[in-house]
Amino acid sequence: MSIAERHDSSSLDATALGADIALGATTALAAMQQAVDSVAARNPSINAACGVQPEAGLRLAEAMDAELASLTSEQRQALLRDRPFLGVPTLLKDLATAAIGLPSMMGSVLYGKVQWNLDADIVKRYRRAGLIPFGRTTSAELGLSPTTESPVYGPATQNPWKKGHSAGGSSGGAGAALASGMVRIAHGSDGGGSIRIPASCCGVLGLKPSRGLMPLGPLKGEGWGGLATEHMMTLSVRDCAAALDISAGADVGAPYAAPVQPAQSYRGVVARVAADPRAAPRRRIAFINTTYEGGAIHPDVAATLDEAAAFFAALGHELVPAAPPVGSEEVLSPMLPLIASAAANAIDSFVAARGRRLAADELQPTTLGAREYARAISGAQYVACVDTCHEITRRIGRFLHRDGAQGYDLFLSPVLALPPAPIGRYAMDNADYLAYRLGKKGVIGYSPFAPLANLTGMPAISIPFGMSADGLPIGIQVMGPLGAEAQLLELAAQVETLRPWPLTAPMAR
Repeated sequence: MSIAERHDSSSLDATALGADIALGATTALAAMQQAVDSVAARNPSINAACGVQPEAGLRLAEAMDAELASLTSEQRQALLRDRPFLGVPTLLKDLATAAIGLPSMMGSVLYGKVQWNLDADIVKRYRRAGLIPFGRTTSAELGLSPTTESPVYGPATQNPWKKGHSAGGSSGGAGAALASGMVRIAHGSDGGGSIRIPASCCGVLGLKPSRGLMPLGPLKGEGWGGLATEHMMTLSVRDCAAALDISAGADVGAPYAAPVQPAQSYRGVVARVAADPRAAPRRRIAFINTTYEGGAIHPDVAATLDEAAAFFAALGHELVPAAPPVGSEEVLSPMLPLIASAAANAIDSFVAARGRRLAADELQPTTLGAREYARAISGAQYVACVDTCHEITRRIGRFLHRDGAQGYDLFLSPVLALPPAPIGRYAMDNADYLAYRLGKKGVIGYSPFAPLANLTGMPAISIPFGMSADGLPIGIQVMGPLGAEAQLLELAAQVETLRPWPLTAPMAR
């Protein structure tokens, strides 16, 4: 048996796997075969992967091995600096991120399989960095839910830590695929917490970058009126940083200027902190272990926040109990018309293009409700919502603006107010879109914290930190001003170095 054949990537992050492939400890073909086998073995019980193309993945991996075979050891080392994920298998979220050979169902029965004749700019950057996409991951329908339970995939996506519980959403398949060991890195998108929620539920790392930092072209200029963006979900902080290094920066014709990136690479920032976590810059951090309004949250989540605040304070950060000057419903209220309008536009455009009327069973009840709700929104009301978002953004901008002893560098909060929900608790079976989001049993009680970063465009990261009494992961969220990705990665690196989290859920080992 060759070295490549007995190589096991289950204890590696994507950076380590890419290095092993580049330097000859294994091959891209062996790594892809292991990923394909892992999906085949684990996906039937978890249902996180969809649209998998094993033959295409193996063919691309074989071509990469042929490319590497012609290089000297020195050339391989040099190649790895620009292509840190050389030969690493990955999965793309099953939404509107275009990729040749990987059709999208958009999480919906309506769409069938949308074929793409081009790669999105972010996918081009992933491929240039050496990543090999070979399938998709399950998503909530049109990304509208904090859980991944769309009927187009059959059974709900399960949390790898405990079946019967949600993996989060809308990028729930990506979180579950990572936590179950199917792949070492997976793509997600985030318009209201859709990277951070599944990251928290599945015990992986999830960063929502700043508005404008990630490319969204060439097919779109922004997602959900600027609320949504994309990034890789990862097992390690250095993978998250490397994924930023290879994909960040505005593409041609982008409607927003990308925030300034650090003079040192994101990978360099993380490496410096990992080498000496207690020497990282001290930050002034506001934190809460309640809702914005001071309401109680689940005691396991509150205890995790208290522990996190004490952890960061022990490292020399200044932790100040302080809530941002905003309310949970105040944040969601102007966002919901933007999200519903974007969904309705996507649905109506698709239905018009196919030339056949929409059937009632082609969309889930909540999605149909969002479409009907959007039809009642006037242009003036839409603009008023945009203006409200901007006013709140100015307010939060002042809150996260350090001026001597005033203001804060960062804001620490839970990701979710509760541990991962039981399957079915937030299924999209409520035809009243506003009640689904804002009602007494609505999503707002589960996810009051994540949407603020989307409204403002500011970056926020979910870091694995605690566990519920039932053995389910609980993430903490750190949010910063535009362009603060390096600061968020510093804190995540401190956590990872001093209290590392497991790379996979126990049931995947």
